[in-house]
Amino acid sequence: MTTIGTYTFDQSWRVVLADLGVSAADVLRRASLPGDLLSRERVTLTQPEYFRLWRGFEEEVSDPTLPLRIGATIKAESFDPPLFAALCSPDLDTALGRIALYKVLTCPMRLDVQARRDTTTLVLSWLDALEAPPALLVATELVFFVALARLGTRSRVQPLAVEAPVRLEPANAYTSWFGVAPRRGRRAALTFAAADSRRPFLTSNEAMWRSFEPELKRRLAELDARASTAERVRASLLELLPGGAASIEAVSARLGASSRTLQRRLHDEQTSFATVLAETRAELARHYLGKTALTAAEISFLLGFEDPNSFYRAFHAWTGATPEQARSRLTSH
Repeated sequence: MTTIGTYTFDQSWRVVLADLGVSAADVLRRASLPGDLLSRERVTLTQPEYFRLWRGFEEEVSDPTLPLRIGATIKAESFDPPLFAALCSPDLDTALGRIALYKVLTCPMRLDVQARRDTTTLVLSWLDALEAPPALLVATELVFFVALARLGTRSRVQPLAVEAPVRLEPANAYTSWFGVAPRRGRRAALTFAAADSRRPFLTSNEAMWRSFEPELKRRLAELDARASTAERVRASLLELLPGGAASIEAVSARLGASSRTLQRRLHDEQTSFATVLAETRAELARHYLGKTALTAAEISFLLGFEDPNSFYRAFHAWTGATPEQARSRLTSH
């Protein structure tokens, strides 16, 4: 999965804010973003800016049911290109697959679609593991995908399960909206019955999708060309390391290149796989030590080390300190 420095923020959000009675200027002020940002012809945001915008939105409204209110504003008739393109799909499974492919153009998020015989599960994760996304953004994304299923089928599709790493309160309001009680977990995920995920979309329009697809492919190709190999390797490692995969072979497979080609491209950028791996591990280690209560052994596992001693030696080589010393310094600030 390629990661990029900026994401296109869709202009239809001006309409959403207006429908919700929210001042765009006040949201932007809280987010420390330019006051004319949403008036520009093309709005692009870095991930920190993207998260700040959502936090500004969250602070300005201060309503825990805001994601449900946003869900109520989503209409097929409003020309939001990503939504409109998804609704052109023949069913939810197809729509999720298409969104998963192109979501990186508009949001620092990765979608993993697991379609099985009886169920389809959608797992949301974030391209940069070093900063937790705003709770409002997580909840709104979960609401959006259920709203998409209902818009496309024109029926009250209810997921079988809703999991969120943030509290969805008030619980009765979210339970009523989803049709199932959300449970607190380590990930953001939705599970649909196959009968619902493969139910035909009444909004299906393949001719319209074919008119969207070339531009989306062009933008994705442009994105791939713009990202450096080191950036792409780092993005892949952020996804692979928690699963214990830290080899160049695993990253090469993810990026669709041979190990030799990957090494050559990194050499052309005056770096190496070992360097990018060490830098990514060091950055993640400092994040885990400063922001979580994970033990050094648990962090070692998440960074793909074979044993904690290897992590201790590597961390000392990176920082000149032990993990405990680094945690003490990081948490004291």
